[in-house]
Amino acid sequence: MTSTGTPAGAPPATFTLTHRQILTILGGLMLGMFLGALDQTIVATAVRTIGDDLNGLSLQAWVTTAYLITSTISTPLYGKLSDLYGRKPLYLAAIALFLLGSLLCGTAGSMYELAAYRAVQGLGGGGLMSLAITILGDLLSPRERAKYQAYFLAVWGTSSVIGPIIGGFLAGSPSLLGLTGWRWIFLINVPLGLAGMLVITRVLKLPPVPRRQHRIDWPGAVALVVGLVPLLLVAEQGRDWGWGSGRALGAYALGVVGLALFVLAERRAGDDALLPLRLFRIRTFGTAALINLVIGTGLFGGMAVLPLYLQISRGMSPTAAGLALLPLTLGIMTASVVSGQTVARTGRYRRFPVLGTALLTVGAVLLSGLTAGSSLVDVGARSVVFGLGLGFCMQPLVLAVQNAVPPRDLGTATSASLFFRQMGGTLGTAVFLSILFTSVGDRIRSALTDALGTEPFRAALADDAVVADPANAPVVDLVNGTGGVPSLDDSSFIGALDPRLAVPFTEGFAQSTSLVLMSAAAVMLVAFALSWLLPAVPLRQTSGIQDRLDAESQGA
Repeated sequence: MTSTGTPAGAPPATFTLTHRQILTILGGLMLGMFLGALDQTIVATAVRTIGDDLNGLSLQAWVTTAYLITSTISTPLYGKLSDLYGRKPLYLAAIALFLLGSLLCGTAGSMYELAAYRAVQGLGGGGLMSLAITILGDLLSPRERAKYQAYFLAVWGTSSVIGPIIGGFLAGSPSLLGLTGWRWIFLINVPLGLAGMLVITRVLKLPPVPRRQHRIDWPGAVALVVGLVPLLLVAEQGRDWGWGSGRALGAYALGVVGLALFVLAERRAGDDALLPLRLFRIRTFGTAALINLVIGTGLFGGMAVLPLYLQISRGMSPTAAGLALLPLTLGIMTASVVSGQTVARTGRYRRFPVLGTALLTVGAVLLSGLTAGSSLVDVGARSVVFGLGLGFCMQPLVLAVQNAVPPRDLGTATSASLFFRQMGGTLGTAVFLSILFTSVGDRIRSALTDALGTEPFRAALADDAVVADPANAPVVDLVNGTGGVPSLDDSSFIGALDPRLAVPFTEGFAQSTSLVLMSAAAVMLVAFALSWLLPAVPLRQTSGIQDRLDAESQGA
């Protein structure tokens, strides 16, 4: 590795890395990313067990919401600060904060404490993914990094597979080394994080960031918090509050005011802005931001219902549901490798977001055809199409943004790209889960009407032992008109029903899932149309650091 600073007008310094150095640094970055990716899937699998143990099952949503809020808001902050003060100290700080939050989560004595500690985790989690991708942009040229970004997606894919397995095992262990099993979900992060910090500290040697006059955009940061926190809260809690309730309307109003103040603050801050508005004048950045927002909406909205479909309509455990989606993960990894190698060889990336959004649209339509009786082979075949589409979109879009912006804005632009995808995901999850649970009651009633015309269902109702079983009361009461459709916030009662009487619930939920996925397909169709607007800018042949050193030598 060679790098030196040069005064303005001097021949530019050079920055090079061997393949071995790249792989070593990549290993440290991947450990950091693995922390955040694995944590999300493990906690999602075990949160119900945690809620039962801490006597706060009704508060489980806040455990997720607290992490979401702090990680989303901190993502653009990490990007901007790393442009000013360097990537390495910010990345180490992100891991340290995440580990501190993990240790605290492992000691939580109530759901309120756990939610607060998850917020600390989120402050670190916001930098794990964005800074890792930014550092890769510093080290490699756009054409080279296309090959290596597939490793990052492999981390994400691996965590999505093993996360539910580890989460299910730990949550199901009453005690492990003297501690309740679920506490190790958080404590397991500590050795992984320390290993990542050790590797990054020892091998990541970056040229110092040039000092320039700047001021921290505190007004913009505060305005962003004021704007996003209420909107994220209502996105996560709106279904329980009521989308038109007083609390929801107040959150909407405060969020709009905060975002308006954010735009004003960014305009006033100019180049010092947390998210400089001049970046949106770069067509590639603005278009990619919009595509990421739309893709995030459809992607996370659709992905939120697939595990629920597998668990409720197919009666699978969370661990089994995670494994059933392995073909989707394989599709993501395959497409990311193919797109990365092709971009590295040809220098062309635009075709992949176009192809990817098309496959996402087709995949969502195919998934919408699933029924309660669909085989796992059918689920896998349909989900792999969706995975291929996602794999073709994720890294080319980030690559396009990194290639289009000035070297000094690399961290800001990369974080912004992930920020818009995260915001779309939050919006999509809220909207599509609302569609799911708003429609499911009518779909169950319709499925009940159909089931009443079948011999197995009528035979079950004619069996006195079946009717007398308290576990079957939700269906019997619904048939007799003495009860309504039970809430699916706790769907465990479906597993206790006589299989013949469970059909209206499993089919009704599958039909609501179909409605959500068709809605996701419509959103993806918008992303497909937008992808044609993405400019085809030639990829640079130099790394982000080399571009910066060249600019310094020219006095830029």
